[in-house]
Amino acid sequence: MGLDDKIDNAAEKMAGRAKEAAGKATDDESLRAEGQMDQAKADLKQAGEKVKDAFRKD
Repeated sequence: MGLDDKIDNAAEKMAGRAKEAAGKATDDESLRAEGQMDQAKADLKQAGEKVKDAFRKD
């Protein structure tokens, strides 16, 4: 996985955490759910990059 991809995925996950926290603080279920989805998307992207890396090394 390239460093840029790692940074992008980490930033997306942090933004998702911030959205989720803001949603909890303001009792906004929509924002909270959006933050959780952003985190899940970042996790999936990171997993996909790890799979690609595994195939590149062989």
